[in-house]
Amino acid sequence: MPRVLMIEDDLDVRDAVRLALRHQGHEVFAAGTGEEGLEQLRPFRPDVVVLDLMLPGISGLDVCRRIRERGQVPIIMVTAMGDDNDVVTGLEAGADDYVVKPVHARVLDARIRAVLRSHDASLSDGVRPRAESHGELVIDRVGLAVTHRGEPVALAPSEFRLLLTLSASPGRVFSRQELLEAVWEHSYYGDIRLVDACVKRLRGKLGELGGDPRYIQTVRGFGYRFGSR
Repeated sequence: MPRVLMIEDDLDVRDAVRLALRHQGHEVFAAGTGEEGLEQLRPFRPDVVVLDLMLPGISGLDVCRRIRERGQVPIIMVTAMGDDNDVVTGLEAGADDYVVKPVHARVLDARIRAVLRSHDASLSDGVRPRAESHGELVIDRVGLAVTHRGEPVALAPSEFRLLLTLSASPGRVFSRQELLEAVWEHSYYGDIRLVDACVKRLRGKLGELGGDPRYIQTVRGFGYRFGSR
């Protein structure tokens, strides 16, 4: 049974979503503040965090960053309709996906199951099932680990799956829509900002935010490709 930590300050929303997710087969702990949510990370050990950005006290963005500092549990953030700046900022802070209010339980359940699949053994899909070297970057598809210049690289689920998808076909150009479908399982209505924010985070962790990226390369007007020159 997937364990969901929901951090939401609105009591009515919290109770309604918690009940709906339990009916969908999830075990749910609902916290009313960011502080309470962070306190429950270790004892509850959630499989996924559903995080409202608008929280009293410590902000949802700060909660997102602190969760990322502690580990790589998937994070789905909840935003108000039309808060585009919050969406981009939240994705760059480390969130794996997002939903907008009002939250529909079936949509949230689908997003939860999608990020969990990204975090599971489905990441190892049988394609080139062993560690592979791309210059100073080593990707272990069996052990689900990445090292760069001999140092381990801690990747969030969406970052890891994006890297696996791109590196499975070096030189191939993937459109943002193709990456949405492969990494996030979003169909035509997906938000390409998920891809761009994830690419930015991944590049940062590989030490290539500036200049000419070696690994995750932009093909203007088309999308992204993996290179190891």
